[in-house]
Amino acid sequence: MKESWGQSFGEDVVGPLSGVKVVELAGIGPGPFCAMLLADLGADVVRVDRMTQVDLGIDRGRQFSVLNRSRRSVSVDLKNPDGVETVLKLVEGADALIEGFRPGVTERLGLGPDECLARNPKLVYGRMTGWGQEGPLAHAAGHDINYIALTGALHAIGSADKPSPPLNLVGDFGGGGIYLAFGVCAALLEAKTSGEGQIVDAAMTEGAASLMASIYGMHASGHWSDQREDNVLDGGSYYYGVYETSDGKFVSIGSIEGKFHDELLQLTGLQDASTEERNDQSGWPEKKDRMAEVIKSKTRDEWDDIMLGSDVCYAPVLDLSEAPSHPHNVARGSFVEVDGVVQPAPAPRFSRTPGEVQMPPPSPGQHTAEVLTDWGFSVEDVEKLKDVGAVN
Repeated sequence: MKESWGQSFGEDVVGPLSGVKVVELAGIGPGPFCAMLLADLGADVVRVDRMTQVDLGIDRGRQFSVLNRSRRSVSVDLKNPDGVETVLKLVEGADALIEGFRPGVTERLGLGPDECLARNPKLVYGRMTGWGQEGPLAHAAGHDINYIALTGALHAIGSADKPSPPLNLVGDFGGGGIYLAFGVCAALLEAKTSGEGQIVDAAMTEGAASLMASIYGMHASGHWSDQREDNVLDGGSYYYGVYETSDGKFVSIGSIEGKFHDELLQLTGLQDASTEERNDQSGWPEKKDRMAEVIKSKTRDEWDDIMLGSDVCYAPVLDLSEAPSHPHNVARGSFVEVDGVVQPAPAPRFSRTPGEVQMPPPSPGQHTAEVLTDWGFSVEDVEKLKDVGAVN
């Protein structure tokens, strides 16, 4: 972690993507998450914020905008032709652009793939939407819950009586931001060989469906039913689930394999159960009740003393206040503190070119002059753009 956060974005930047230049058209959710992933790994990601965000004073609590960390912000009026031209000049020097608007919005702004690739044929143009660029629902509004509903993922998660939203992890971030980052990196690798850019169409519906690949495989083989809490991984089995402890906290158990199940029975004192019969679903309800009774006889800390570090496949269920201070997370440096805000550290890890939180989340437009001059604009050009209201 840097001890000080300089204004420049140069030789001190670390990470395997150091030297990669990305233009981010500011949005919400999966787009900024993708940009954070790239920037944490060293890419010079410039966030293009609209000037209305600066005019409205949208800066309150910026230190809590974790998704906006590690990159600089320029403020541009995208309704001003000179503002659009400013972004196109940034595109000329970029390796990639990412945007998360509804289909057709960047085209109407004059910043669509045709305009950008005309300026920079090697550009990777990353597009993040819920439904995709085409299709009957392409222009409909939606959120994470809607996108994963269409893929079967939402139906498979929750209690037996109804599906339950898994936060917005499956659509926005898992099926969206991560797949966009993966697609952009793959296209950047290909561009080095071909010398040509291309469009990456990352749809949250398709990313979420991809995340369900193994479940669809089990469903096709007859080993996964459409009834929730009726399968090994959805809370149906007694040896893979969450149990309440005597102090009102919870523990997680995942003793799927036989040798792990053997140890679970030994440490819980339920040796009369049979590992060989663990997949006999007719016995699951009774065994789940017995397991729940046993687990609730001790506190979470007591079960930690008994099971943590064993081959039961066990971990305490920690809340957001507890997780960062758990000894394993502390030893690994899994969380960091930036501007007083505790947050997840960059991931994954690299042995030679580790990523790092490059800087705190910026105020909208905080680095306008600095970025433009870094990316090839003259001081006179920047002043002219300010004078005509194209940038702030």
